[in-house]
Amino acid sequence: MSPIEHFIHCPRCGVRLTPRCQPNSIQCAACGLLLFFNPTVAVAGLIRGGDQRLLFLRRAKEPAKGKLAVPGGFVDFGETAEAALARETREEVGLEPAGLRFFCSHVNSYAYQGVTYPVLDLFFIARVAPDARPLALDGVADVCWLDPMQLDLDEIAFPSIRRAIEQYREVLGATDQ
Repeated sequence: MSPIEHFIHCPRCGVRLTPRCQPNSIQCAACGLLLFFNPTVAVAGLIRGGDQRLLFLRRAKEPAKGKLAVPGGFVDFGETAEAALARETREEVGLEPAGLRFFCSHVNSYAYQGVTYPVLDLFFIARVAPDARPLALDGVADVCWLDPMQLDLDEIAFPSIRRAIEQYREVLGATDQ
């Protein structure tokens, strides 16, 4: 169920809402409140160490428990995408990413506690020291360095990450030629 579907009554005046014409907003006929529902913003890092391998983590929690993902998470209020990725990387694997540069974005859905959130995932390429030792911290069962060209995409947790890895593979393939 999308977030908008949880609103049966106006959050300002409590009047029952009438069916909506717009897919991403509600407007109360009684008090005029117009409330928009936009995608949640998340960040993810394609983080390189000393070679072409990328840092992956195995998720310890649902959704997609046991599947591979990359460091990342939701952007907090008042936080830039870059600051969010640095924070999430520290929280999840104990590393400080450097040289962050935007790579691509993909849409995604994130199901959590009966609500399916529309998400815009912003992917960054970053690096860490060649001798960096990632740790399995918050929400992480395990960490590993994997060659993105050899990776089984069926092991990836979310469609947006799969698409970003596919795009990254294309870039790597183009530089090999």
